[in-house]
Order: sequence, then C-alpha cells, then structure tokens
Amino acid sequence: MVTTILARYFAARFVIASVATFLGIFLLVAIVDYIELMRRAAGIQSVSMFFVAQTALFRVPLTLERLMPFCILIGGMVSFLALSRRLELVVARAAGISAWQFITPALVSALVLGVLATTVYNPVSANMLEQARGMENRIYTDSPRGLQDGASFWLNQSTSEGQTVINAARSQGQGAVLTGVTVFRYDPSGAFQERIEAREATLESGHWVFRNVRRYSLESPPAEQPEYRLATTLTLAQVRSSFSTPETVSFWQLPDYIRSSQNSGQTTAGYLLQYHKLLARPFLLAAMVMLAASVSLRFFRFGGVQKMVLSGVAAGFLLYVLSKVTEDLSKAELMHPLAAAWLPVCVGGLSGFLALLYQEDG
Repeated sequence: MVTTILARYFAARFVIASVATFLGIFLLVAIVDYIELMRRAAGIQSVSMFFVAQTALFRVPLTLERLMPFCILIGGMVSFLALSRRLELVVARAAGISAWQFITPALVSALVLGVLATTVYNPVSANMLEQARGMENRIYTDSPRGLQDGASFWLNQSTSEGQTVINAARSQGQGAVLTGVTVFRYDPSGAFQERIEAREATLESGHWVFRNVRRYSLESPPAEQPEYRLATTLTLAQVRSSFSTPETVSFWQLPDYIRSSQNSGQTTAGYLLQYHKLLARPFLLAAMVMLAASVSLRFFRFGGVQKMVLSGVAAGFLLYVLSKVTEDLSKAELMHPLAAAWLPVCVGGLSGFLALLYQEDG
C-alpha cells in the first residue's frame, strides 16, 4: 500500500495540508513578532523596517518547532476530512482498502517529516535564533526601553578576590557573549566593593572582558574605560547552565553539551530531556496522525463531524498539557528524561490506535 499510486496520492494530500498549515501559522507568528519588535524599535533611526523584519523572521522557526505536532494534527484532520467529504475514502473502502491501509502513507510521511525536523530543521532553527539574538542586541542596546524588555540572566562566581554577581540583559553564543551587563563585586569578607556597568562582556580563558565600561565605587567618583578584565574560574560549560536553554542547542551538539555538563558537575536533566524529545519527535508526529485519523474518518452523511473535530483539538491540547507536565517534572529531577520524553508519545499513539481499533474493527 505504501508504494502504490493511491498511497502516494494520500501521502501527497497529507503532506500538502500539513505544510500549508505550517506556513500559515509561520506567517501569523512572524507578523505578530514583527509588530512587537517594531514597537520596541520605535524611535530608533539606525534600525530599518527590513532589519526588524529579518530579526522577526529569524526568531520564528524555534517557536514553530514547538508547534509542529499541532501542525501535523491539523494537517491530518484537514486532509482526511477533505478525502471523506469528496467521498474518496468511500471509494477506497469499496475497493477493499481498510482504514489502516490508507492511514499508513500518512504515518510514513509523518515519520519522514519528523526525521527531517530533528536532523535538519532543528539545527537550522537553533542557528537562526543565535543570529536573531545578535540582531536583537542592536535593537535593545540602541533603545532606552529595550533592556527592560529583554530577559534577565544572573550568574554568581567566587574567586580569591571575592564574590562577583553578574547580571545580563541578553546573551549570545550560549552565554559566551553578554550585553547590557551589570556586575556587583564584593571583597573576601563580603563587603561591597564596586559596581560595574558594561555594554558587552565576552568570556575568554580565565577572565571576562568587559567593553565600554563605567565603574562605580564608594571611595571614588564614577570612572569610564574602554575595556576591563575580570578574573574568573568559570568555563563555558558552566556558564551554559545559566545563560543557555536546551531548546536553543542543535540536535547534533546536544551529546557534546551533555558530556561537558556531566564533566563539570552541572545538571544535565534539561539537555537529556531535549535530546530524547528530538529523538521521539518522529514518533510523536506519527501519534498525531493517529489522533487525527481517529476523529476525521467519519462519513459526513452520518453527522457529528464538528464534535469529532473539536474532540481531536481537545485531545491535542491535553497531550500538550501532559508533555509540559512531564517536562517540568523532568527538569525538577522528579522524572527520568527518557520517560518524560516518550510518555506523551505512548499516550497519544495508544489513544489514537485504540480509537481507530474501536471504530474500524469494533
């Protein structure tokens, strides 16, 4: 059934519907993100509309990666409902083709799309997000409101010179480059020593390099200097735990991140969870096809199609809630990352399979 002309037709209809849904949501998210960035960049003469649009375009792929299962769910329901409405599924059943046979091409297509999403789309989206962060820094640092709108990150380090608390508005390169930096330094006895504000900070071997620096202390007036170096014992692997998120790390880089975090004694739950989620993505998309088929194969003349579609959307929402709950439990180290990543796949796949089994073989 997978290699026949009819199977290729069913697969093409499913892929077209899924890709159209993905592009529609992509356009909607890009427009909303563009409007938000334009609000932040208002009044900045050096930032053009094209630059803001490019920044928004580079930010969208990571957001769409999280919505990909819903794109497959909606695409599957749209394609199956269209086939049923045009009575093509009736003709297929009359020719002796069971529901399991004309669902198989969509399942295979979902698996292929999932593999491409993990191995190709994920690295591209992670790379584009890093470029977008560099472009955002220009908007945020040039705008007097930008740094307040950006996310805030905190880092604490202790050396022989005392304790240092670092706050940054934005980060690039998984924490290797920080912008909008404020540093609070304390001497070994715990007394406040000075505050340092810098436009940018770069982590190099054994020290932080701050640029465009203004230093404040209790004994002297503020002083400005183009560059300032602060000793540190932190490594890039340790900084990642504070300034990077597992979702922004490429699939091919995750094994190295996991090993480096383990060697430095940092927690690896988030990276392990993201790695197993990416491995499980093809099967999660296939589970979404099963859910879509379980609510979309009803004949139109029987009625109740609207309720079936709403039940499919509700099932997808509940599956999303389950995935978020398991993700939070895994990050809190209350559930193993392997179980947290594969539990939604098993629940979604088995639910769709049992519903189809009841409807078709009852």
